[in-house]
Amino acid sequence: MSSLAVRRTAPAAGTTPGTAQGPPLRRRVALVPTAALLLGALYCLLPVAWVVIAATKSGRELFSTFTFLPGTGFSDNVRDLSAYRDGLYWRWMANSALYAGLGALLSTAVSALSGYALAVYRFRGRETVFNVLLAGVLMPPVILAVPQYLLLAKADMTDTYLSVLLPLILSPYGVYLARIYAAAAVPSDVVEAGRMDGASEWRIFSRIALPMMVPGLVTVFLFQFVAVWNNFLLPFIMLGDDEKFPITLGLFTLLQQGSNTPALYTLVITGALLAVVPLIALFLVIQRFWSLDLLSGAVKS
Repeated sequence: MSSLAVRRTAPAAGTTPGTAQGPPLRRRVALVPTAALLLGALYCLLPVAWVVIAATKSGRELFSTFTFLPGTGFSDNVRDLSAYRDGLYWRWMANSALYAGLGALLSTAVSALSGYALAVYRFRGRETVFNVLLAGVLMPPVILAVPQYLLLAKADMTDTYLSVLLPLILSPYGVYLARIYAAAAVPSDVVEAGRMDGASEWRIFSRIALPMMVPGLVTVFLFQFVAVWNNFLLPFIMLGDDEKFPITLGLFTLLQQGSNTPALYTLVITGALLAVVPLIALFLVIQRFWSLDLLSGAVKS
């Protein structure tokens, strides 16, 4: 009759038999980034949660109930906001859509052309131009707002839609991103092959290079749209007619009036919540388009 021998593994030196093996210190260290990210998310989401909940409260509930207790006045707030000065709020939203949509499109087009030229062509002073653009990226917009106002005032263009649109067309950061992406996504061999086939420079750019640059240009468009939508200082300096105000400046004037009329505070909070909805919708739509473009990733002719 045979017996089965059970082979036991000897415990590692310096450990107690019967205890779990593994690097607990490493696991504890790995939890630190997760905890930091959770705290950061909480820090960012708490104001959003406050706006969402506060927008549901009436003027009486806003100052008398618990901060994170939902109210019952959201529909009334939206109705009062729409009725304020015959729907001026929605005029502000339309102005923001015009400034951000048209400004982002024009800025993306300029960035695509400039970034492609800086990435593909070799000419004297190219690096100097690129370094000037980098300096523009580092320069705060506050420094440029007053000179831009003085220039447009000389041209008698202040308090017009163009006074807000024109300074937004050239985005140094957009040109920088387009240049970096074009240098990585557009092979020089493809450009040379197009030239050898007799294609013009514009045809090479529009039919070969531009489809390759679309994912990067979508990023430029998204960044520029959000920047223009949230822009406050430039419209504040350029515009005097409140019917031309974007949503940021309009809500600011409404908030100033709320110091004398507390009932307007609920309109400001509801308006701030509704002003975020187009940005969320745009991000969701562009994210889907962005992912499809990255997956396709082929040369389109």
